[in-house]
Amino acid sequence: MEINFSHYNILIVEDSEINLLMLKRILEREGFRVLSAKDEFEAFEILQQERIDLILMDVMLGESNGYDLTLQLKSVDDYRHIPVIFITHLNSPEDVVRGFDSGGVDYVTKPFNKMELLQRIKHQIRILASNETIKRQTEELKEAIQNRDRMYAILAHDLRSPISSLKMIFNILTVQTESETNGYSAMVTTGNDIAEQLFSVLDNLLKWTKSSLGMLSYIPQQLDLNELILGVVETLSPTAKLKNIDLDLDLEEGLEIFFDVDIMKSILRNLLINAVKFSHDDAMIKLRLFQDQEWAVVEVIDTGVGMSAEVQEHLHRQVSRQGSVTPMHDQGKGLGLWVVYHFIHSHGGAFFFESEEHKGSRFGFKVKLVNN
Repeated sequence: MEINFSHYNILIVEDSEINLLMLKRILEREGFRVLSAKDEFEAFEILQQERIDLILMDVMLGESNGYDLTLQLKSVDDYRHIPVIFITHLNSPEDVVRGFDSGGVDYVTKPFNKMELLQRIKHQIRILASNETIKRQTEELKEAIQNRDRMYAILAHDLRSPISSLKMIFNILTVQTESETNGYSAMVTTGNDIAEQLFSVLDNLLKWTKSSLGMLSYIPQQLDLNELILGVVETLSPTAKLKNIDLDLDLEEGLEIFFDVDIMKSILRNLLINAVKFSHDDAMIKLRLFQDQEWAVVEVIDTGVGMSAEVQEHLHRQVSRQGSVTPMHDQGKGLGLWVVYHFIHSHGGAFFFESEEHKGSRFGFKVKLVNN
């Protein structure tokens, strides 16, 4: 990596005029911009006025010493990142250890060798340059990720509306062709299922990207959870019908929660779609709503393919991952459950699941009841 040393400022803290002139001459010939101070007062004055990239610190500074001055520098947030190289006559193990303990990164013994001094200084400058490159690349990567997420959000938002309209059309057609036996009813039902799944994917993507970017608006309100579940079940019934799956509802009435209605619909839709997806044909899915002390509890129970213990552990790690970076690192799996986990926990609730391979799964959540 080619480094322009003229971009770096070095402060020499040295009370010997001869040593100071010698050091300045050596460093300025290499292109460094060099500033100097004879004591701690001049050093702090320069630090307040200039950007300093590295300090060459004489250990013996008249009445004070470089160790104590370095400790002072490291106690100030604005200066603690500046590397300090000690220049000293002292080279006992105790003095070397004391220098590193005070915050120094290296040391050069007097009388110093010019080549050794330059190599030690340039080594620290290369570290600084590498850190600056990493920091810049990290910021560029963050910006690229944010731009990607913004694009996802725009695409999901723009597609969500027409897909939602298409879903409504298929819902109407499904009802109107339900009694027909000419083959169109099955096609309409399949189209309705495809539209429902597309809408769910776009809805999850939109919520995930907006949440990652801090753009998601929460509008919590008092909801009758029973009524909300019945509405979601009605829209997903054609999807379950494709596999001849019976939705068995066991819902306790009168349970009210304080929650964002659109997000709660997404949560319920994701749990039901997953249950249908992993259930066998002609099976039954049980959906329960009941009160457990101050909590409203929702459970979706199927008798489908189930999951092994290993898959369950992997899924738990996947959906509970924190941060704005996508948790969907394994072929896009789990986005719906990540939405469920994330928003249930952000509303003070709890998400849970258990499963047994080849026997089925139970997914659910609990949220606080109103006035409890």
